[in-house]
Amino acid sequence: MAHAAVTQRLQNVLPLCDLVVGTEEEIRILGGVEDTLAALKNIRAQTSATIVCKRGAQGCVVFPGRVPDNIEQGVVAPGFQVEVYNVLGAGDAFMGGFLRGWLRDQPIQQCCRLGNACGAIVVSRHGCAPAMPTWPELELFLATGARKFRLREDAELEHLHWATTRSRVCQDLTVLAIDHRSQFEDLATETGVDRERISRFKMLGLRAVNVVAQGDARFGVLLDGRYGFEALARAADGRYWVGRPIELPGSRPLEFESSADVATELTTWPLNQVVKCLVLYHPDDEANLRARQERQLLRLFDACRKTRHELLVEIIVPRGMAVDARTVARAISRIYEIGVRPDWWKLEPSASSATWENIEGAITLGDPLCRGVVLLGMSAPEDELVGSFVAAAPFKIVKGFAVGRTIFDAVARRWFCGEMTDDAAVNGMAEKLTALVSAWRRARSAAAA
Repeated sequence: MAHAAVTQRLQNVLPLCDLVVGTEEEIRILGGVEDTLAALKNIRAQTSATIVCKRGAQGCVVFPGRVPDNIEQGVVAPGFQVEVYNVLGAGDAFMGGFLRGWLRDQPIQQCCRLGNACGAIVVSRHGCAPAMPTWPELELFLATGARKFRLREDAELEHLHWATTRSRVCQDLTVLAIDHRSQFEDLATETGVDRERISRFKMLGLRAVNVVAQGDARFGVLLDGRYGFEALARAADGRYWVGRPIELPGSRPLEFESSADVATELTTWPLNQVVKCLVLYHPDDEANLRARQERQLLRLFDACRKTRHELLVEIIVPRGMAVDARTVARAISRIYEIGVRPDWWKLEPSASSATWENIEGAITLGDPLCRGVVLLGMSAPEDELVGSFVAAAPFKIVKGFAVGRTIFDAVARRWFCGEMTDDAAVNGMAEKLTALVSAWRRARSAAAA
């Protein structure tokens, strides 16, 4: 609502301005009259600044110099036709886009186009600051012409927004995977100890990571909520990458170890926990089995995007099924084809360069913005695992490893039997983790050289 005192206060600073931007209502308040054109002329009488009048869905009109007798005779920049879902942040978004052009001395029409595009993207989404477009998605929006009227349903644009607003960059990632559940339950049964000791051992695993990493953010842990909840809580405040499994161990077809609604479950997880899902999957699975598994992956992917959790998909080819250099790449391509774009892949080690070349090609084609691949260990002997590091290291899509039993299995057996103290167990795991980290980094350096 106009108020003479407000108008007077605003007009005091008008001579100092190079740029004046406002909605029609704001222009009328600044100009001190209820007619937009008259208000624009009043503003021009007091400043030589460029005046931008925002008109919502109609876009904007700019007056770099004299204000004509018809608003439409200004520099008119039409808006973009999108569904208005939420107006919060529209003005800030317009200003951000406009200033990106203005501060680079771009033509006024281009400044307006950038501002209108930013405003259109933001009003199409739920939220304010989190909905602001990044430059890559703004480029895509402007370059591809007509897009969906309900813009938030544009999968390509939404994925680009997601991928370009993730908080950390991980070019090197070495993870202790200690999220196993059934294996630890079997070990507790075998050694005749209470399952409460499983939780204690997982805390020792986190201690081992601390011994090696010393807060280095290139390290991480995979911990479960069933037995690793205390360790997860401890890891939450650190700098490490943290992953947590969602799958029911050994399930095929895939089932989730959570409430009936996986999205409801994920709302209880901290945002820095990456959702890990192991799926026993082969691209040549029987059609009904494959369809059930893919429906579950789609449910999980949708839940992760809605709760803003990153997703890691771990693929293990079921035992006894044929595997060649293209099998895993075909599985990855199929998962992309159904519309699932994980942030991470966790894949079996392979000494075959052809296998890794096919995997890198499938990921680059399916999602060039993917975070990358970490190698799982499959309980392989250390020397065998190191050999697979050498094969994978030349491929940039591979960022490191997430290895478990190769590191902790022998230590866990002795500790569960009472043959090893807590400190000895921590040091034993730390020693094995250090050896694998050193081997991976040597392989990476050799490949780069």
